[in-house]
Amino acid sequence: MADRIELMTIDKLEQCIELYMKVFNSEPWNETWSYEVAKERLSDIINTPKFLGFSLYIEDSLIGFIAGNNKKSYQGLTYYLAELCVSNEIQGKGYGTKLLKFLENELKYRDTKSLYLLTSNGGLAEAFYKKNGYQINDNRLVIRKNL
Repeated sequence: MADRIELMTIDKLEQCIELYMKVFNSEPWNETWSYEVAKERLSDIINTPKFLGFSLYIEDSLIGFIAGNNKKSYQGLTYYLAELCVSNEIQGKGYGTKLLKFLENELKYRDTKSLYLLTSNGGLAEAFYKKNGYQINDNRLVIRKNL
């Protein structure tokens, strides 16, 4: 089966919404994404200034995507990874890493200096990113307040 990666575009948003809900409403996340909320989240991401995302297909079936945006800082461009989503049926087979490496190469080509992301402590996502060479940033602290 041949796979391909292409630029993520608004005309393929519907496929991304369906995949997103299927993945994140299942194990191990067990979230409760409705169609409307998933559509708003992904529409917001794709319509963010300096958006960059890629979709991964096997034949004509969407099996994953990676998306976020660049922001300018005094050090140059920094990419903020908002979503990485890979179909449940093929997780653990290297497709997430393939998307991540493709994005990293594209960011280097575009002279982006760093990549940041948020993920939960512990669990599969943290292990995935560490396996791919990411480190916890001791110079940053995530602070929140419930309203």
